[in-house]
Amino acid sequence: MHEPGNAQDARLRRVERVRRRPEYEAIYETGRRLSGRLMTVFVQENSLGRARLGIAATRKLGSAVIRNRAKRLVREVFRRNKPPGGLDIVVIPRREMIEADYAHVEADFLSTLTRRGAKPARREPPRPKPS
Repeated sequence: MHEPGNAQDARLRRVERVRRRPEYEAIYETGRRLSGRLMTVFVQENSLGRARLGIAATRKLGSAVIRNRAKRLVREVFRRNKPPGGLDIVVIPRREMIEADYAHVEADFLSTLTRRGAKPARREPPRPKPS
């Protein structure tokens, strides 16, 4: 059984989310668009001093089950690899993400953000490679 404190700390808080339509529209219009293999990412600096995430999984992606899986994957990647400073990030998942495992989604997210120049802070140490 999980301790309530740990579950609260692990979730994506309200202040870490892009929530309103005008915010999404502003990021689409003035943010930088970056294309990865599994997702398209829009990035814009904000004055809040913290990174925020928005996810736009439309019906073109698939059923509600598929869209929710894509959103869960993106939220977990963001939670573990939050970029430093104030950035608004909107992720648009592609169909290829549905078949991808977590490691591939994480690698695509990190490489896309690194191309922008915003290096995410790793929260967990990398796993040792088997010799």
